[in-house]
Amino acid sequence: MQRIYLPILLLLSITYLDLNAQSNSAYMIKADRPAEFWEEAFPLGNGQTAAMVFGGISEELIQLNDHTLWSGTPDPGNNPAAAGLLPVFRKQIFAKEYANAEATWRKMQGPYSARYLPLGDLQLQFDHQAQEAKNYMRTLDIQQAVSTVSYEVQGVKYKRSAFISHPAKAMILHIKADKKKNVSFRVRMSSKLEASSSIASNQLVLKGRTPTIVAHRNYFPEQVVYKDKEGMLFEAKLAIKHKGGTLKINGEFLEVKDADEATLYLTENTSFNGFDKSAMADGKDPGKEAAKKMESVLKKDYQTLKREHNKDFRRLFDRVDFQLGVSEDPKNLMTVDRIRNFEKDPTDFQLQTLLFQFGRYLLISSSRPGSRPANLQGIWNDKVQPPWGSNYTININTEMNYWLAENSNLSECHQPLLDFIGELAINGKETAKVNYGIHEGWVAHHNSDLWAKTSPVGNFDQDRTYYPEAFCWQMGGAWLSLHLWEHFQYTQDKTFLSEKAYPLMKGNAQFMMHWLVEDPESGFLVTAPSSSPENHFKYQGKGYSLGKATTMDISIVRELFTAVIQASEEIGSDAKFRKELIGFKERLYPFKIGKYGQLQEWSEDLDDPKDTHRHISHLFGLFPGTQISPGFSDDLVKAVKQTLAHRGDVSTGWSMAWKMNWWARLRDGDRAYQILNKSFGFLEPVEKKVEKRRAGGGLYSNLFSGHPPFQIDANFGVTAGIIEMLMQSHLGEIRLLPALPSVWKNGRIKGIKARGNFELDMEWKDGEIVRAEVISLAGKDCNLLFRNMVRWKSKNQKGISFQFKTKKGERYVFEKI
Repeated sequence: MQRIYLPILLLLSITYLDLNAQSNSAYMIKADRPAEFWEEAFPLGNGQTAAMVFGGISEELIQLNDHTLWSGTPDPGNNPAAAGLLPVFRKQIFAKEYANAEATWRKMQGPYSARYLPLGDLQLQFDHQAQEAKNYMRTLDIQQAVSTVSYEVQGVKYKRSAFISHPAKAMILHIKADKKKNVSFRVRMSSKLEASSSIASNQLVLKGRTPTIVAHRNYFPEQVVYKDKEGMLFEAKLAIKHKGGTLKINGEFLEVKDADEATLYLTENTSFNGFDKSAMADGKDPGKEAAKKMESVLKKDYQTLKREHNKDFRRLFDRVDFQLGVSEDPKNLMTVDRIRNFEKDPTDFQLQTLLFQFGRYLLISSSRPGSRPANLQGIWNDKVQPPWGSNYTININTEMNYWLAENSNLSECHQPLLDFIGELAINGKETAKVNYGIHEGWVAHHNSDLWAKTSPVGNFDQDRTYYPEAFCWQMGGAWLSLHLWEHFQYTQDKTFLSEKAYPLMKGNAQFMMHWLVEDPESGFLVTAPSSSPENHFKYQGKGYSLGKATTMDISIVRELFTAVIQASEEIGSDAKFRKELIGFKERLYPFKIGKYGQLQEWSEDLDDPKDTHRHISHLFGLFPGTQISPGFSDDLVKAVKQTLAHRGDVSTGWSMAWKMNWWARLRDGDRAYQILNKSFGFLEPVEKKVEKRRAGGGLYSNLFSGHPPFQIDANFGVTAGIIEMLMQSHLGEIRLLPALPSVWKNGRIKGIKARGNFELDMEWKDGEIVRAEVISLAGKDCNLLFRNMVRWKSKNQKGISFQFKTKKGERYVFEKI
């Protein structure tokens, strides 16, 4: 069958599903009571507007966010004193004067990043009381991206459905009862920021502004500071359409009385007008933008909006289907009970597939073309001072957010991060010049924000909480640049590679070539200063964090140089630079195996086997890198396993997700599965008073992952890790079921992507592939590896390895013999 016909068939099937949309219990997150805490509410989003739906009975709370609502202003935060201190800094490091070196670094820091902020709260009050309700149910359908609340009061059945439409750029809330004249409620809006609400032309209007400063530490002298002519403006509008009954103004509320049903329409906007423009002086008019959206969305009725929303969302979501045999039907269990039960009886395979798809749901909801990238909490935050600023932490967390973008067939959702890298390159060029005296290329450190901050943080030596290692890390831009290469590898888009990806990748490689220095002790090229986020080593009895040539630094640089060399070959240009880069790559400091048989984290053998730190950054070369792999670097593989044994399995949520990916790359499916299972530990909400809290990461009742507290990266990392267990394509070959856990005896996954722009469907029974289909979307050569003997049906060839040329659009079918 030719691939060219598939989009037509898919479109027809989606249209049919839109007209006959029914909820699938396998995609349901369920609760039998309203959310009391934020971590129990259900997330909705369209990449721009976000909401957390609590599902109250007498009072409903829907907490709102906008992807561009941050504190601060465009401020590069560069430190002109830093460049002059760099030679002194390096001299101290090479002399192993680590205390002096760290004191010097504190003089080279800049301000903290901006903070992601909550927009406001939408509050509804109903006449009936919570204690009167029966048959309560609250659901989030992640396939249709709709949150629903239903219950019965005095013989009347009520239902509220909410979604945030990407096509309509609005949130829609539909309220109905099964008996006429029973829909009555009051609604208002408020905000935790400086804001005021009003009513005009029967629409609620919330206007506000953001603070310029939001402190990172509670001991900083300025905590939340608003300044005249600085900050960002925002505005939200809410309109109501109703059938039957009346709509009137009641003080600060809009009130609907005795209606049959009602639909609420909410639009919002900020004055953000670009990472390099003042949102106050040069910003957009948020009221005008919100009004445009409102005018457009009011032209359509609820059913039309829901149908268009469903079609848009499922166009992305339905690309991948994942099933794991047959397990007990969980339809009568609430999600929180399934999580609590999982540790005792981990046979709920449907909960595992639900968590897998929830990661995809969250990425679609928080990252769309034209939006900002998903931050530390995706797009959801209810605090003015959120954990870690809810910012972009680019020493792992932001990158992990996008590990699933390509292989789970959501390439479009990768776009916001790829665009953001272009902004970082602009600011990072200035940071390289001012802070380090390097006039070629660009750099980014470990924190960024809406304004594409690239300078190091630390608040000019005000921060005394950590070792300064988190702030002295010049690898953020290099790691992010590898996402550009990944996007090309999966899409094979040469225009993207030549016009966007390669110039950005090359720019960071140019910086690295200037940043590397010859080690006077070994003669290799090293990074100095160098840190291993966010860990430290002991030297002469004291703890330090800054040295030279950490394994993570060199691994990232080696991976970047390799990618730039291959990209140059792919586009057939820049041969002179390519040759120079090859020379630099050959001189990089090598991997080292330490006295405990571990992969060394530091240039010297200083690792502590009792160290269980959450960051194991020196394993970058295994994943997401490609430098360590079973079969061609077995000595390093053995050392990696020793390191993982030292660090243990249980840690913070994102750390366990990374460990899961590492064990998958080591082709140990049972160990990867063991860590996946431990990720299902139930977490109580942060603000809930409990006697004892779970140590390590886990899941809240709404399936949000916890560091704890909430960080979204583990949700994304787990989805990526499951695909790594089922398919790998990083070594120029597509390996099927490379790390299949023994308990996943039977299963099926369809629609995942492999590098080379291949789409794959496969089914297995008793641990063996029974059918696999490969669709070539770019006509590239294919190297396909199976774990059991199969037959290539069309040519009747048999084996476990197939190398063949493909035609663009062709489907290739393999079956078990």
